[in-house]
Order: sequence, then structure tokens, then C-alpha cells
Amino acid sequence: QVQVVESGGGLVQPGGSLRLSCAASGFRVSINYMAWYRQAPGKERELVAGITPADNNTSYQDSVKGRFTISRDNAKNTVVLQMNSLKPEDTAVYLCFVRVGSRGYWGQGTQVTVSS
Repeated sequence: QVQVVESGGGLVQPGGSLRLSCAASGFRVSINYMAWYRQAPGKERELVAGITPADNNTSYQDSVKGRFTISRDNAKNTVVLQMNSLKPEDTAVYLCFVRVGSRGYWGQGTQVTVSS
């Protein structure tokens, strides 16, 4: 019943843009935190950006500040990661994380590849 589904990944050239979306459904209470993580082959999973829907407070990994923007829609059930000025180092599987109370849920991940 609970679903977290990402979309928008793909192949893009350096300097290009992608817009990732995460749609969360099946929750009986409000989502209190949403975030995007990424994991490249052979590397640990890392937090890219997070948002608290109640007040739209956001945080970003230093390497993406000024290039990525995290936001939500009015229903607070969708989080978007706008990715601009993409670099090859951004290549990874991007995963959406949703927290309701103390419980966390993960999406299946979407591949982002930045290459010429």
C-alpha cells in the first residue's frame, strides 16, 4: 500500500539538466521529511538534499549547492530535485527517502548518468 516511486532519471551531457520526481502515497499521516540520496558504484550512499515539508526547510550536500534545488508540491506528497549544471561526478543511482514519524521508506531508485 505504501509506495515511494521515483522518475526522471536518464542520460544527459555534462552541463545539462534533469528533473527528478518522487511521489509518495499510501500514508495515513503527514510526511515529516523527504530527501534524495545517491549511490555511485563502489561508493557509500550519501545524502544529496533534504526538505522538511512543514516549513520548507532545506539542506544540501556542499558539492551540489547552487546547482540542485529540492522542493515539494502543495499536497506535500511529491518532492522534486531540479539538477542543473550536471557533472560526470553526479552519476549515480538516486533514491528517494520518506519519513513518517519514526518510520522510513525508500524508493526503488532512478539512474542518472552524466556523460558525453
